[in-house]
Amino acid sequence: MSEHRDVTRRHHALAGVVAGLAGIGLSHALTMLLSIRATPLLAVAEAIVEITPGSVAEELIQLVGQYDKPLLVTGVTIGLLGLSAVAGLITRRSLLLGYAVFLMMGAVAFAAVSTRPVSSTYDVVPVVAGTITWLVVLSFLVDYLGRLGDNAKTEETDQARRGFLIRAGIVAGAAVVIGVAGQFIGRTRRSVETSRKLLRLSITGGRAPRGANLEIDGIAPWRSSNAEFYRIDTALVVPTIDPNEWQLRIHGMVENEIVLNYRDLVERELTEAWVTLCCVSNDVGGDLIGNAWWSGVRIADLLAEAVVSPDADAVHQTSKDGWNCGTPLTVLTDDRNSMLAIAMNGEPLPLEHGFPVRMVVPGLYGFVSATKWVVDLEVTRFDKFTAYWTDRGWSAQGPVKTQSRIDVPRGGSDVAAGTRKIGGSAWAQHTGIEKVEYRLDGNSWQEAALGRVPGNDTWVQWSASVDVADGSHTLAVRATDRSGYTQTGVRRDVVPDGATGWHTVDFNAG
Repeated sequence: MSEHRDVTRRHHALAGVVAGLAGIGLSHALTMLLSIRATPLLAVAEAIVEITPGSVAEELIQLVGQYDKPLLVTGVTIGLLGLSAVAGLITRRSLLLGYAVFLMMGAVAFAAVSTRPVSSTYDVVPVVAGTITWLVVLSFLVDYLGRLGDNAKTEETDQARRGFLIRAGIVAGAAVVIGVAGQFIGRTRRSVETSRKLLRLSITGGRAPRGANLEIDGIAPWRSSNAEFYRIDTALVVPTIDPNEWQLRIHGMVENEIVLNYRDLVERELTEAWVTLCCVSNDVGGDLIGNAWWSGVRIADLLAEAVVSPDADAVHQTSKDGWNCGTPLTVLTDDRNSMLAIAMNGEPLPLEHGFPVRMVVPGLYGFVSATKWVVDLEVTRFDKFTAYWTDRGWSAQGPVKTQSRIDVPRGGSDVAAGTRKIGGSAWAQHTGIEKVEYRLDGNSWQEAALGRVPGNDTWVQWSASVDVADGSHTLAVRATDRSGYTQTGVRRDVVPDGATGWHTVDFNAG
């Protein structure tokens, strides 16, 4: 019986260690993938350095010399795995006590990461993910150990032990693989980030027109920063493409096939423009929309060089990660600034937004036009192919619908009674907004003031002043584009080609 208790004790300790390894592996991989400065483990080591008295630190340096940092990291790792073993042992009494140990370790790592001088909310993601992994893996393994029971050794308990060891081995192996893969991918990403930062492109940063921002607190900025620009794509791991290795092939129904490398592209004549992009998944009043200053090469010029067949009506775009879409040929060859973009808001594209090259097409939803990490353009016909989202029930073509949004007041907010500023944004890319109207509490529609815009390819801010009495109110908005179309109040889902309906918010005044 004593021998059996010793065995189960060792198994519980092993369960804790394996859970600890799994959390470390995942947090390390996420740190590398997200290009965060330091892993949670290193952040804890840094915190220890900061709280260590100078005299003690000096003695340690004298004792171990240049090995001080490797020894510190090793010591933190051993300490973490030791506490993980303790967490596993404690679960023999209570799983919640084991959780408590891991939660304490997670709290320490969270504090270490969040108190770094250059930390951001983004940096704690690996800590949170690692802590959740600790809890899940510990529960998984300890639950299986419950089958061992407290009786003498039997064939059933032998099988349970073997099953536990197999599961523990699989989890530990997966943790190592994830950590190594994250390190490899992270190293590649950092190398590409370095190449990106060293690029010197002949681009400008763009200046927002005077009057584009109506300076009303709460309205989204007219220019969306790169960091705040919405991101919707299917890439679980962002493709990392060295610009020196990037190539684009333009082929299909053309007389002259073209293959471009990055240098070929950036040495061509560049175009720059303000363009608002919008996701087809943007529901009424949603924020999956952003406006930026894009720099790149006009697609129309490249297709003219390729000499497109008069029978073609589409361009099949393909990303480095295999994602694809179909774009009407007409919108790539007309007077709009459809481009192979190389820069966003005056700097090379961020990796998450398609570095080194992506497509930007005014007037279309991204699911049929905005291919990131683009590497292939095939001139073809719509009846000859299907694409990623059309295979999943979405429309083959996706012109942006005329829409408007209320940013101020927010739905459910409380405001002071009296004269209040209201406002938001409206868009109808490549058609343009003619007017925006608002309606309070079902009364007649009133026209709002509009901000200035450089053309038809961007959104526009709108504002007005309204008198609101004490009580509950409902505010609605609608836009009319420059074709004369006024957006419908009929609510439709985003599938298959974009949502419709007036954005309406309820708020309280008092």
